[in-house]
Amino acid sequence: MSTSNFVDYVKICCRSGKGGAGSAHLHRAKCIPKGGPDGGDGGRGGHIILKGNKQLWTLLHLKYMKHVIAEPGQNGAENQRSGLTGKDVIIDVPLGTIAKDAETGKVECEISADGETVILSPGGRGGLGNQHFKSSTNQTPRYAQPGEPGREEWKILELKILADVGLVGFPNAGKSTLLSKVSAAKPEIADYPFTTLVPNLGIVAYRDHKSFVMADIPGIIEGAHEGKGLGLRFLRHIERNSLLLFMVPADSDDIKKEYNILVNELKQFNPDLLHKARILAISKSDLIDDELKTEIKKSLPKISHIFISSHTGEGLAKLKDLIWKKLNDYDFE
Repeated sequence: MSTSNFVDYVKICCRSGKGGAGSAHLHRAKCIPKGGPDGGDGGRGGHIILKGNKQLWTLLHLKYMKHVIAEPGQNGAENQRSGLTGKDVIIDVPLGTIAKDAETGKVECEISADGETVILSPGGRGGLGNQHFKSSTNQTPRYAQPGEPGREEWKILELKILADVGLVGFPNAGKSTLLSKVSAAKPEIADYPFTTLVPNLGIVAYRDHKSFVMADIPGIIEGAHEGKGLGLRFLRHIERNSLLLFMVPADSDDIKKEYNILVNELKQFNPDLLHKARILAISKSDLIDDELKTEIKKSLPKISHIFISSHTGEGLAKLKDLIWKKLNDYDFE
């Protein structure tokens, strides 16, 4: 996913269709000059519907679609003929998309399965024809219901990347390099902060034709939950990951402190993130010797940890084993 093609936030105006009016027609024929009511019902206005599409990875196709308008329902007619239903508008979205009310910020729905559909803005109901209002005391009602108006409301669509493993770390922790080594993903890699400006996904092959999805989330910095650096824009993607792989380089001044800062940023953003399974990977371990690794282990936080080097391949096979066991709820520490 290139920077220009990845869009994970759009705001659109949804206008569902107005319901058609019921008919107040009275039956007339050559030999029936004063027939009873035979007005048909109005048709329902078109819905605006979200539909999950596993082939999509971004909201790019909605970036310039500011207004989504569904057709109105048609009016009822004589001989009890109902009006046609307005054509629905179906918006394909990637899995992991949530819809919010733009005014209140309330989450209204979430699309998590391929083919799943949710009515985002329902069309107005069609009005009843006058045949429904006939009674013993009013055998020729000359009125019918109008159709309900459609809705016009602004919606926010946000994409939260669906991945098994989310890479969490400061810029230049080696996240993109790791992803490029264990999958076919080709993220941009360079020796300066914020090389990764969009999340990158890679499918990691495992044993016996198994696999899992790994997401490289753009680097977090201290204060990210307040909007610093790339801020809140990408923290939300971590909410959809089953396991968090924290990455701290071996040449860091204080690995435990750096890890605690990352954990605190996630806690400030969403405390529920702390309930996810975690692994700490000490990257760039080819820069230190075995003696220093032994010393570092003494001060590491008490979670599953592993020394890796994407450059030499050290620990990568063991890392995939550890990830697989964590994803499948094995008791493994």
